[in-house]
Amino acid sequence: MTISAFEKQLMGYGLTTAEIHYHMPDHPGLLQLYVWQDYDLAPKFPTLKGFLDFWSRELDGVLHSVRVAHNKLIGPREWRAVNGVFTLQ
Repeated sequence: MTISAFEKQLMGYGLTTAEIHYHMPDHPGLLQLYVWQDYDLAPKFPTLKGFLDFWSRELDGVLHSVRVAHNKLIGPREWRAVNGVFTLQ
């Protein structure tokens, strides 16, 4: 059974973006950039860790660095009072 993105957000997942720099297999002196994005749980990031484990195990490009950004999309928002009511006819 697959879980939809909305259901994941209700369970506390947030959108995680990882900027992954890795050494090119044919030219180890050059770095390549790969951007990965999925819903994950901060601060342990089990989905991202699983992807990076797969990368290290199955792919030839050696990881150089990973930079992570995370944002919970569903949460309390700012509340503002309305000072008037406008009627359109």
